[in-house]
Amino acid sequence: MYRPVHSIFRKASDVRFFRIGEKVVSREKLIEQITGILRDREDGATQEEAAAKHGVQRSFVSWLETLGEVRRGARVAVIGFPLANIVEVERVCDEHSVEFTLLMTQQEREGLEAGSGGAVFNRVLDTLAVLKDFDVIVLLASDWRIDTIEKILGREVVAVNLGPSPLRADVAVDLDELAGILDGVTKRRGSRTAADSAEARDPA
Repeated sequence: MYRPVHSIFRKASDVRFFRIGEKVVSREKLIEQITGILRDREDGATQEEAAAKHGVQRSFVSWLETLGEVRRGARVAVIGFPLANIVEVERVCDEHSVEFTLLMTQQEREGLEAGSGGAVFNRVLDTLAVLKDFDVIVLLASDWRIDTIEKILGREVVAVNLGPSPLRADVAVDLDELAGILDGVTKRRGSRTAADSAEARDPA
């Protein structure tokens, strides 16, 4: 029976093992090991510690970080509600490698507020705990929400005022304005940490 070519041959994305000379290399094993190294680094391990744990050289850990680096600078979060163009806002955030986003429409916000008091309170606490780890919060909200968030977090908040409170309908964010703000905060280049500088001086 005739079978189309595309059903006979696997796509490159389907390949799990690679034959390299006498060796068979597992794509999944590579991904698992790389993910483990990067998670250890994110959790505070030095390059040397992460390398020792995973049985590789420190220079390999450094090379991985350089290969995958998308930007340096402040840790940025974006919060916005109620938004009419969430998909477009998410795209702009992704283009600027924003690490945390919390975006809601008016309907989603009302659904959250309609939950039990305990659930809403816990969600708020969890979100505030996460935001404490970020250097800059870009807030897309009503004027009253902006003042409140700034007082609670006590860190830099870059505000985009969507209108007077209370907002009862979704508002479209100006994407060019948002991109301009993110260009500014994500391109800040702080000095390297003492640990990173020390590692850079170590021999490979």
